[in-house]
Amino acid sequence: MMFPERFSNLPAYAFPRLRSLLDAHAPGGEVMHMTIGEPQHAFPDFVPQILADNVAGFAKYPPNDGTPELLEAISGWLKRRFDVAIPDTQIMALNGTREGLYNALMALCPEQKNGKTPVVLVPNPFYQVYMVASLAVGAEPVFVPATRDTGFLPDYVSLPKEILERVAVAYICTPSNPQGAVASRDYLEELIGLAERYDFQIFADECYSEIYRDTPPIGALTVARDMGADPERVVVFHSLSKRSNLPGLRSGFMAGGEQSIARARQLRAYAGAPLPLPLQRVAEATWRDEAHVDASRALYQEKYTVADTVFAGLDGYLPPEAGFFLWLPVEDGEEAAMKAWTQTGVRVLPGAYLSKDTGADTPGQRYIRVAMVAPKDEMERGLIRLRDCLYE
Repeated sequence: MMFPERFSNLPAYAFPRLRSLLDAHAPGGEVMHMTIGEPQHAFPDFVPQILADNVAGFAKYPPNDGTPELLEAISGWLKRRFDVAIPDTQIMALNGTREGLYNALMALCPEQKNGKTPVVLVPNPFYQVYMVASLAVGAEPVFVPATRDTGFLPDYVSLPKEILERVAVAYICTPSNPQGAVASRDYLEELIGLAERYDFQIFADECYSEIYRDTPPIGALTVARDMGADPERVVVFHSLSKRSNLPGLRSGFMAGGEQSIARARQLRAYAGAPLPLPLQRVAEATWRDEAHVDASRALYQEKYTVADTVFAGLDGYLPPEAGFFLWLPVEDGEEAAMKAWTQTGVRVLPGAYLSKDTGADTPGQRYIRVAMVAPKDEMERGLIRLRDCLYE
């Protein structure tokens, strides 16, 4: 069989790679999983009843782009949360945002940019779908370090002109996974201004926007609107997985310019997997409700306080601004993950598994990612075990 060369050197996905590292070794204590970002807070209590009331919808083909009610609910949420008025025609419901982050590039990335192979900018560390989508469309992914020196956000503005002239799309994750950094208005203004100058699109992955300490992160659509930028310049992606503790619902959306969404909808008609109708009904109600989001956020804010207390005085510890991951400094991420597993039973993810080795220092090599999704008391026990094992 002949397979595409562009996929031949892909590293193993992070979690199979972790299993290969750890599973041959016995845990050194009660097993505690702090690797995957799977929320464990309660989802809204109205979900089971809505699902039961609409179970007959499984007998119907669901609307590809989202029910009118779902698109209206999302539009209303965008207005309340980000003060942007987005019509239903500029929103598409997704079967999880991973689908959108991948297929948006399929739909919107040109085959050439200024007569050359297009470039897709990817923060490093990164959510791995950004890289694979870039390779799938025949673009060149350019990995830009998002380190402590750059505020854990990629410094796209400093890239050479010869790269910027080839950029078709720039991915940005804010709040960032894994570091929990939030792009400020100034950062987004600079990035959007760069995109206007070099004529590329920004794909803003904002899935962690509702988990924060005190100040709601600003959205890329808000900044683009305030700047008077081209309406097609920014496409945003949101999800109920993190906001509403419903990762299994697989419900998210993308929103942007009318032409961008039209092209994404056209691709969806042929290659997409729309959300089943009963799940769309659940999503409609969930986007309209904020009480459960406020309650979940309050729990995460308590967890921030616990983490800050456990790691107080740790050299290099930076409290995350948002999201639910800790990005903890270590000498070597794989060695630290192995030590934590074999001595304590706590399972964490080496930062290098979320990073690309570009020949220089791999940005995640000296970090581990720790998910703060377990109940607070359990999470605190896990963090103390990590601290005592890795830092004492």
